[in-house]
Amino acid sequence: MILTGKEAAALIDISVVRTHHSYSDLLAVVELAKQYRFINVHALPCWVSALARLLDGVEGVYVGSPVGFPSGGATTLTKILEAEQLLHDGVEEMDIVMNIGKFKEGDYRYVLQELRQIVGMTDHRVKTKVIIETRALEEDEICRACDIVKESGADFVKTGTGWIPGTLDLNQVRRIKEYCGGDIMLKVAGGVRSREDFIALVGMGVERVGINEHSAVQIVQALNAAPHQF
Repeated sequence: MILTGKEAAALIDISVVRTHHSYSDLLAVVELAKQYRFINVHALPCWVSALARLLDGVEGVYVGSPVGFPSGGATTLTKILEAEQLLHDGVEEMDIVMNIGKFKEGDYRYVLQELRQIVGMTDHRVKTKVIIETRALEEDEICRACDIVKESGADFVKTGTGWIPGTLDLNQVRRIKEYCGGDIMLKVAGGVRSREDFIALVGMGVERVGINEHSAVQIVQALNAAPHQF
C-alpha cells in the first residue's frame, strides 16, 4: 500500500470548533477542504446550516458537527434536541460526546441508553462517532467505554475532543484498535501533528484522524512530496 497526500486527506477531519471561531474561519477551512479534499469539515452547531450550503455539491467532503460538545454533560433531552437540529440543518457526520461524568460514576445504563437514543434517531442516515475522552479515563475504563459505544450502534469510537491537554499516545491507540478489532471503526483526535504520527496511525488501521487544519495541510503536502509505502 502506498499512502499519498490524496489518500491521507480522505482520512482526515478538519474542524473549526473553538470558542472564537467565526464565519470567516469557517470559510477558510472550507476552502482548504475543497482544495485538498479532506473528508470532513467539523463546525459548531450554529454554523452547520451555513457549512451545508458551502459544501453543497462538493463530492467527498462531508458536513460534520458535535453533539454535547465539549463536556458531554448536557441532559439527554438537550442532546437529542441538538442532534435533531443538526439533522435538520444538513449534518452528515455527528461526533457525540459521551457523558464522561456518568460513566466515571459507573452509571453505564444511563450512558448506553443516552447514546442509543441519539444514534438510533439518525436511522443510519449519517455517520456517528462517540467521543470517549481517553485522557479522562483509566485504561480499564477505556475498554468498558469502547464496549458501550459498540453496543450503542455508533459507527466510530473517537478518542477525544482535543479540549483536554495532553500528547498523542500511540501505544494507547494501538491497544484501543486491537481491542475494538473490526467491530467498530476508530477515530483518533488530539495531538496528531506530524507525518510520522499520521503514518503510524494509518499503519495501525485507524480509519479516521482529526487534525487541526495547519498540521493537516502540512501532512498532506509532506505525503505528496514523499508518499509512504507500507
